[in-house]
Amino acid sequence: MKVVVTGGGGFLGSHVCEALLRRGDTVWCLDNFSTGEPENVAHLCANPRFRLLPGDVTAAMEIPGSVHAVAHLASPASPPDYHRLPLETLSVGSRGTENALRLALRHEARFVLASTSEVYGDPEIHPQPEEYWGHVNPVGPRSVYDEAKRYAEALSTAYRRSQGVDVGVMRIFNTYGPRMRPYDGRVVSTFIRQALSGGPLSIYGDGSQTRSFCYVSDLVRGILAMIDRRGLSGPINLGNPVEHTVRELADLVLGVTGSRSPIEYLPLPVDDPCRRRPVIERARQELDWAPVVPVEDGLRHTAAWFTDSARAALPNEPLQPVQGPGPSRVESLKA
Repeated sequence: MKVVVTGGGGFLGSHVCEALLRRGDTVWCLDNFSTGEPENVAHLCANPRFRLLPGDVTAAMEIPGSVHAVAHLASPASPPDYHRLPLETLSVGSRGTENALRLALRHEARFVLASTSEVYGDPEIHPQPEEYWGHVNPVGPRSVYDEAKRYAEALSTAYRRSQGVDVGVMRIFNTYGPRMRPYDGRVVSTFIRQALSGGPLSIYGDGSQTRSFCYVSDLVRGILAMIDRRGLSGPINLGNPVEHTVRELADLVLGVTGSRSPIEYLPLPVDDPCRRRPVIERARQELDWAPVVPVEDGLRHTAAWFTDSARAALPNEPLQPVQGPGPSRVESLKA
C-alpha cells in the first residue's frame, strides 16, 4: 500500500512513517519542518520505499502513481507552536486539509484526519465521548488550534458526504514518547527536561487538573488500524482512559528520573482545560484497539531517549508492558 503522510517529519508523523515502512508499505512523507525535525526521518531515507517531500500541504500537491491512503497529520500541535504560528495553524487546518482531501479524492484513497481532543475544549462532560460537541472559546488564545481542527473535521465530513471520500476522523489525546522536542511546551517533555536538568518542575495552577497520557507506540497502532479500516468514518477517540493529575505526573517523572527537582506553582493559563480523559469504547469495538503501555514504563523510555547525548532513537519495536517483577525493558536499554 502507498501512503502519503502529511506532517511526517514531526514527533507523531515520523513514528507513523516508521511503522508503515516496518510492515511493508510505501511512504511519501510531506513536511515543511516548521515544527518537525529532519532528523526524525533521516534514518528512513535509505529505505527505497520511503520518499521525503519537503513542502507545505497548504500548497497544491500531486503524487505520481496510485495512492491508497492519505494520513493528514500536518499541524502545529503544542501551544508555543500554534501561538507562534497562528495563521499557519489555521491555514493547515483549512487549505491544507482541503488539499489533502482533494489528493485522496483524485486517487479514490482512504483519508484519515488527525484531529484532537482539543475539539472538546474545557469539557463540561467527563470523560469525553465522541458524541459530545465540546465547550470551546472561539476567540481565546487556544482558538487557532481548536477551531482549525473543528473546521478540518467539518470539511472532511463534507467531502465524505458530498464527494464520497472514504474519510476517517481520529481525535487524538495527549501522546508522548521519543522524538518529542525538549521545548515543545508539552507537559511530559517539559517535566522530563526540567527533571534531568535539576531545575524546578513548573506546574500551572494547583496541579489538580487531569490529563490522560498515551505512549506513542500505542497511538501509532490505533492510527494504522484507522488507516486500514476502510469505511469507518468516526470520529474515534484515541487516547489512554487512565487519568492522572498534573501533580501525579510530576511525581512520576521525578521517580523515573531519580531527580530531586523541586516543584514550582505558576498561574494557570487562560482556557486551560481542567479535565481531559477519553471514552474509547468505539476504538475497542471498531478497531480492536486499547493502550497497553503503563505510563511509568513509557516515561522511563522517554526519559532514556532524552538522556541519550546523540538523541538517537531507541530500537524500533514497540514498548511492551512490564510483566511481573523485575526491571522493565526500558531499564535494560539504559544499562
